[in-house]
This record gives sequence, C-alpha cells and structure tokens, in this order.
Amino acid sequence: MWSKLMKASATLLLGSMMYSGLASAAGDPEAGAQKITVCVACHGLDGKATADIYPNLAGQSASYLETSLKSYREGLRGGGMSMVMTPQTLNLSDQDIADIAAYYSQQ
Repeated sequence: MWSKLMKASATLLLGSMMYSGLASAAGDPEAGAQKITVCVACHGLDGKATADIYPNLAGQSASYLETSLKSYREGLRGGGMSMVMTPQTLNLSDQDIADIAAYYSQQ
C-alpha cells in the first residue's frame, strides 16, 4: 500500500514539475495586439480567418494557442500548415507567444 502511495505521489510531483516547466508568463492582450502584424494576413485582426483554409483564432483558449505556437516553433508540429506556420514562429519569444495567445483568446 505504502509503495503505491509513494509511486502515486512521485508521479504527481513529476507531472506538476513538468507542467510548471511548460507554463508561461501570463500574456498581455494589449501587447499581443501590437505583435499580430503577420498573423492578420491569414487569421484576421479579430481572429476570424480570411479564408476557409485558415483556422479562426478568436475565442480559442490561450493555453491551446500557446501550445500550438510553441509546437510549431520547436518543430514538433507537422503536416497541415506547418510549412507556413513554423517559419512565422521562429523569432517569437515565449512572451510574444503568450501575448498573441492572450489577444486572440479575448476576441
């Protein structure tokens, strides 16, 4: 019993440490509004896609948007529009991504 409890505790601790490493600083939507110049061409100023082939970003979860952008930046997300998105994310800092995600999530 004690062994199972220790394993569960260790797993929970490890998971929370991994999650905290993925967590980022809170995004600033006002700063994000200044950083979406390139994004607007496909995703629109208001987060509504300019064409059916692009996803709407308005109202998406900030954490989902952050995870997606970081995955593109790190080369972990392939297929679909990755050939377009990966180069767009290469020069974005974690704070830039958090700010952009905060902006679009509030649209």
